[in-house]
Amino acid sequence: MGQGTTIRVGPKQPTRAVCVLGTATQLDVCSSAPKDCTFFSIRAPPGVVVDVTHSSPAKRNPTGSSKWPLDPKLEVTLRMKVASSSTGDQKVQISYYGPKTPTVQTLLYLTGVEISLLVDVTRSGKAKPNRSVKDQSTWTWGPSGQGAILLVNCDRDNRKSSCMDCEDEEVFGSKDLQDMSLMTLSTKTPKDFFTKHQLVLHVAKSEMDRVRVFQAVRDKLPCKYKVVLGPQQPCHPLVLPGGQHNTDFYVEGLAFPDADFPGLISLGVSLLDTSNPELPEALVFQDSVAFRVAPWIMTPNTQPPQEVYVCSVFGNEDFVKAVAALAKKAKCKVTVCPEEENQDDQWMQDEMEIGYIQAPHRTMPVVFDSPRDRGLRDFPITCVLGPNFGYVTREPLTGEVTSLDSFGNLEVSPPVTVGEKEYPLGRVLVGSSCYPSKGSREVHQALQDFLVAQRVQAPVQLYSDWLSVGHVDEFLSFVPAPDQKGFRLLLASPRSCYRLFQEQQQQGHGEVPLLEGLKKKKQQKIKDILSDKKLREQNSYVQSCIDWNREVLKRELGLAEGDIIDIPQLFKLMGNAGVGPKAEAFFPNMVNMLVLGKYLGIPKPFGPVINGRCCLEEKVRSLLEPLGLHCTFIDDFIPYHLLHGEVHCGTNVRRKPFDFKWWNMVP
Repeated sequence: MGQGTTIRVGPKQPTRAVCVLGTATQLDVCSSAPKDCTFFSIRAPPGVVVDVTHSSPAKRNPTGSSKWPLDPKLEVTLRMKVASSSTGDQKVQISYYGPKTPTVQTLLYLTGVEISLLVDVTRSGKAKPNRSVKDQSTWTWGPSGQGAILLVNCDRDNRKSSCMDCEDEEVFGSKDLQDMSLMTLSTKTPKDFFTKHQLVLHVAKSEMDRVRVFQAVRDKLPCKYKVVLGPQQPCHPLVLPGGQHNTDFYVEGLAFPDADFPGLISLGVSLLDTSNPELPEALVFQDSVAFRVAPWIMTPNTQPPQEVYVCSVFGNEDFVKAVAALAKKAKCKVTVCPEEENQDDQWMQDEMEIGYIQAPHRTMPVVFDSPRDRGLRDFPITCVLGPNFGYVTREPLTGEVTSLDSFGNLEVSPPVTVGEKEYPLGRVLVGSSCYPSKGSREVHQALQDFLVAQRVQAPVQLYSDWLSVGHVDEFLSFVPAPDQKGFRLLLASPRSCYRLFQEQQQQGHGEVPLLEGLKKKKQQKIKDILSDKKLREQNSYVQSCIDWNREVLKRELGLAEGDIIDIPQLFKLMGNAGVGPKAEAFFPNMVNMLVLGKYLGIPKPFGPVINGRCCLEEKVRSLLEPLGLHCTFIDDFIPYHLLHGEVHCGTNVRRKPFDFKWWNMVP
């Protein structure tokens, strides 16, 4: 609800004032009342509503008008029902009475005007907003919340442009306008009103670098758009005709929520009295609308896949074919990044994370570019950013970028409920050292701040620095499940692997080797692995690290043991200069899988072959196929496993956004 000024009346001369429709205007009848008068009355035309509070009428005279005592505690307010057709056409008469003085009358000439900033405050997505909520200056969460939503215009609708749409001051046709939020200024005034009044559109200087507002210039064909608010432009005087008029503005976000920006932006309009050129303009009325910039949202494995990304590098032709075949089963598109673009950097998962942003009128995928900047560093900008596909990144200003800043170390859970707290969009999972030490690695603060500031997927910190690469996707994954929970958490498990191998040895298969058929690889038998005391100690340590994360995940995601599936996996500790030994997968790490709906692309483990079947593969099938999942084991040994990565590390997926709307949650 807008705010107007108080009208003060006195008996010496008539008072002229402006009232904005929908706004209660205070009327001061006491401060200039005639001496010795003790009561007053007000007579108003039908178009003016008078409210007197904190007192009942003292007397009622034969004409039907009421008298009230001249008490400073009284609050008198005026409301205009209709806009004036001419200046001062609503005459209000105030009469003052005293026991020994004649009645004194004064006149108030009111001009009613309509001034409304209209936005999609109810989040309906309608093309033309209307004023269905009185107070548009506040923004609230939840299904009954209110407040308009703004998208960061971070795509590139003009393919010839070298920058994102939010980085220039141009509007590239109707496609660009669709990424913006409509704001309409509705005015209805007497014809000559703006000869003595001025409307100014404005944004706080602290927020002007995070928003840009365009106004259509319709006197030219084709229609052009000029910037009226934005960086270095906190205000804009409007040139408007009198009468009834709607002026459309198009608003784009320039910045995502972050540590120094909570995501809220207020746009205001002020009515100024400019009738006396010898005096500064006087503020008559002010209204504002609140926007929240839409957060960047990640999608978990349980969301349907739409597009798979993979790199073509020397020696991975069969891997690319296998991924493409799996994507075909899942009925999703495949994008292959050629060698000349990836520069022998096949780690597609580490380079980027694909999420989305959403407003009631628009949903857009947005790629989050990691700061690792290896061979794939240009791929998100040159090949992913484009029309209707946005881009965001966070480059650390200071400090070292480590392996933990790659996005294999960034995952998100499916929707969960923890106690009475709901996370309908899941929770972000990031790995860290959990405690500082001389050689410990952390996710850079710039990335942490960005993820926390989005608010809708509250991050959970896991322990991953015990791994050589240090990524959470090396020990966990999520797969869909056809029950009320909707998913299972998969955890790599040395304990489960040793149990499986012990069972096989007890059945007389201790002589069967691992990694059979792989050239230049030492083949260890089941009995050798079970008798290797050093390897068992190392995996006991690894299991303790995974168990720590298991408890964190159970607590922070509200999981029970029945929601977790242990995937057999062994690790080995390898020397790491200056920081001590770190863990690597002993054989291809099956939990590092590609999840495309019910189709799983799992690293082929090359486990012991018993009765013609790999016992590791058979164990995983027995765990996952009862959930309706289809397991395809992909050979990634030479192009990926030997370079400390697997199937998930070498692929990326764009998934369908959630049906749930983020503004309906309460963080």
